[in-house]
Amino acid sequence: MPAHPSTPEALALKRCFPPVVAADTRVLVLGSLPGEASLAAGQYYAYPHNQFWRLLGDVLGQDLVSLDYPARLQALLAQRIGLWDVVAEAKRRGSLDMAIRDARQNDLVDLLASLPALRLVAFNGKTAARAAVQLQGMALHCLELPSSSPANTRAYAAKLQVWQQIAGWLHD
Repeated sequence: MPAHPSTPEALALKRCFPPVVAADTRVLVLGSLPGEASLAAGQYYAYPHNQFWRLLGDVLGQDLVSLDYPARLQALLAQRIGLWDVVAEAKRRGSLDMAIRDARQNDLVDLLASLPALRLVAFNGKTAARAAVQLQGMALHCLELPSSSPANTRAYAAKLQVWQQIAGWLHD
């Protein structure tokens, strides 16, 4: 008999993407775990209602939304911004962070140690920000951003006001 949909056995195992970083990355934006649309597309923040690309585009003064995915990543790297997720893999039905089960965390300390120019770790939402405990004792500033997810119903302008803080960390 198949597992009932509410049992943990019925939850699909989801894995994050590799980090998008360069040696000169100054700001690392960490999400939780890609959602269904992102996993299906093989792209960070692929769900059209997620405001990630719009928010970062407004921070940078660039229209990231109109670019194709490789150009978006290149634009971020050119601005010294990297991307990754705090969860390496987990079981989850759907895309909501509250549905994440049996999570295995990424080794953030090792990645951050490989980024000598890094100054800010920005967490895209509360679930990602819980990983900040891994970074205690490191000489880095951490910033909890309001989630870019459509599940976060905070007004866009209020989200952007916090996201704008990233700009101050991109230049010497």
